[in-house]
Amino acid sequence: MQGTPSFRSQADPSTPPPPPPAQLAAPRAKLSGTMLTIEQMVKDAHARQASDIHIRVGEPPRLRIRGQIVRLSDHIAVSPDLFENYLTEMLTEQQKKLFIEKKELDTAIYYPGFLRCRVNCFETLTGGAIVLRLIPLDVPSIDGLGLPPVLKHLVTYPQGLILVTGPTGSGKSTSIAAMIRELNHSDSRHIVTIEDPIEYVHASAKCLISQREVGLHTHEFHEALRAVLREDPDVILIGEMRDRVTVDTALKAAQTGHLVLGTLHTKSAIGTVNRLLNIYNPDEQQAMRTQILESLVSIVSQQLLPTTDGRRTAVHEVLLNTAAMQDYLLKGQETDAFQLMETDTSEGMQVMNQALCELILLGRISPDDAVKASPDAGDLRRRVRNEGYDPGRSSNREFDPTAREYNPV
Repeated sequence: MQGTPSFRSQADPSTPPPPPPAQLAAPRAKLSGTMLTIEQMVKDAHARQASDIHIRVGEPPRLRIRGQIVRLSDHIAVSPDLFENYLTEMLTEQQKKLFIEKKELDTAIYYPGFLRCRVNCFETLTGGAIVLRLIPLDVPSIDGLGLPPVLKHLVTYPQGLILVTGPTGSGKSTSIAAMIRELNHSDSRHIVTIEDPIEYVHASAKCLISQREVGLHTHEFHEALRAVLREDPDVILIGEMRDRVTVDTALKAAQTGHLVLGTLHTKSAIGTVNRLLNIYNPDEQQAMRTQILESLVSIVSQQLLPTTDGRRTAVHEVLLNTAAMQDYLLKGQETDAFQLMETDTSEGMQVMNQALCELILLGRISPDDAVKASPDAGDLRRRVRNEGYDPGRSSNREFDPTAREYNPV
């Protein structure tokens, strides 16, 4: 590796950033048998609208493009020496030592004026591996991503708990970043984020935004959690609700006048309540059900699907904790709660099949992809038939063909 890379590690804040390049070199279309640097791979991946780069000893690098893994056939297989060069290009000496000791490492790098990458280094059976998630520097908007408009209303709540749920890679962090952007331009509050690592970087506008990265600005996630209530926050982004300590802290913050945003790896909105309760012992669950539902504002469950124009879009299920919804969930009447989500659409609620049916009728997603994502394929087929779906014609409904592609973060 010759020369100095045009980015610096997020974990080395003492190093001053180099001046932004006047113009980024055009990505190389074909480099037969060539060893690309990380910088060159990032440029190429960005030009091809990839969301991730996968590097592994013994294999050519691969890109994830619209959900599919694509092999870089023109690149040689990564040797142990080349992998070591990649580590040297991205990491500080301290980080390299930590990776050798722990066998895994999370960090971030960025190209000034271009984009950031979330980086995970880990060991596998065949040797070292690296995954880079490409993160644009511009924070997406709720409208630009096609998110439910009710999200704009949710961030105006003075306190409570908002959860965005879905499987890994479904774009939960991207949706939350869009919500923070909306708040940042519409209200004046202090937002504190605790991230591992920082993904989207928010510049303070009307809000004052304090972003903290585990390992860089705090030694431990739980230490940052304990400290956050002493930092005069109005809004707290906790990230993943990973254990009992995190959930307890989120509930305490929501009950003491703060708006809390968090994520969970659950497939449905109502299932999220049960997932939170299962963190606690059986004899505690009834009391915790009351605490959770007194704090809850909304649960937004999402999936990421390929679109008919070769891009991707997020599809959402929305639960709002209205008085009627809270009553059903306190009594454990999940069927009634689901029916309320289905019928009370004027409030902004919807079930997943309603959202999938709408996208089919818009011509945005294929029926086959929708069926795969549906929690009840038979119900989805009935909805589509009742709407008089004709696969041979375009829907009379409109969508924005210039909407930004949904790349997950």
